[in-house]
Amino acid sequence: MKKVFHLNTCDTCRKILAQFDLSDWEKREIRKEPITKEELEEMYKQTNSYEALFSKKSTQIKLRGLDVKSLKEADFKELILDHYTFLKRPVFMTDKEIFVGNDKKNVEALKAFFGVE
Repeated sequence: MKKVFHLNTCDTCRKILAQFDLSDWEKREIRKEPITKEELEEMYKQTNSYEALFSKKSTQIKLRGLDVKSLKEADFKELILDHYTFLKRPVFMTDKEIFVGNDKKNVEALKAFFGVE
């Protein structure tokens, strides 16, 4: 399995995806084709945390008046399944590895994985 979950409208996602050869990867635009419960559970198996998959920058947090500090794992799971902006992105997932988000450490790990300088 080689999947990347992203948003076409996200400049950061586009910039990160452009750095790698994804010709043999399944690219999923999460607004058009939302993440499934099974896919989220696969991600969870590799991260052991729904919070690690949750975007704390989602505009939905303010719109819904959510207090992120009070959320539990089950809440993170339900929110990610409920609205695509709650998934931290991009998410690169293989059978053995997962790379979540756009922070510098994650992008560096992706570059090493793809063998890109």
